[in-house]
Amino acid sequence: MPTAIAVTSADLVLPPTDHQTPTAALLPSPDTQSLDAAVAATQILVEQHGHVVALYPASLPARHERRLHTVRSVLESDRIALLRMDLPPLGVAVLVRQLRQLSVCDFQAGVLASAARLLSHYVYAGALLNTVARLDRVPVGLRSHAKSWVPGSQFAVLANPAPRLIKVGTGEQLTGPEFATHLVLARGQSASEWVTESLAPAWRVQGIAENALPAESPKWWGTGKLVEFAAFLPDISVLYQLVASVRREICSWCGMDLIGDRCGFCSAPLLPPEVSRGTA
Repeated sequence: MPTAIAVTSADLVLPPTDHQTPTAALLPSPDTQSLDAAVAATQILVEQHGHVVALYPASLPARHERRLHTVRSVLESDRIALLRMDLPPLGVAVLVRQLRQLSVCDFQAGVLASAARLLSHYVYAGALLNTVARLDRVPVGLRSHAKSWVPGSQFAVLANPAPRLIKVGTGEQLTGPEFATHLVLARGQSASEWVTESLAPAWRVQGIAENALPAESPKWWGTGKLVEFAAFLPDISVLYQLVASVRREICSWCGMDLIGDRCGFCSAPLLPPEVSRGTA
């Protein structure tokens, strides 16, 4: 069985891109599932799949995040990776689907978990907002805050991979990816077509899909009057090459394979070569 990819909300599970892409497991809120039930369900998940890689947005309520860590502690399992992502919720959903795609490939669980950080750099996640007055996850200047109170103002905000904010209608444009992408959007309380009519052509996206707005999105962006979007690499062969091209290392703490500078399972940083040799 492939490594299980898990999420904290069903709205972070985008439709599969092909018949081979598995779905994601759900790790519910403590409001809807008792601790005993959560422990039992997660134990079954680990037994069936060997390892579990769970992704969740940084805006997840603290009580839900504590539940995740409690379940892992109760099970005393080193086979559960909990990845807190700074991406907006729709960006997290895109990354979740990419890991679901890669879970059927020949990557070990440690590589798959640490690949989340690598692939996140290729997700262009943002939103069209009617106000930035309560936006605190992307740097916003005082002038933009003042302008946000002007009726009819709209702002295009890019949160990842590099934060950027522009006022729509000024001739400015968000810097987009320099590689071929598809785009997914999710509408809140906004009927604007700016994302499809302006942003998508400027970014030369090769496909557009619409999905339901994740429940955490209004909290993340500070308003429900938004259209969230994320441009991403859709081709599994490209994703595979990206991950496979990175040198693999062994975590000095838990022994998992990894790519990059940090283990996805125990969060231990990769030791410099001279330190690794000294502790061998």
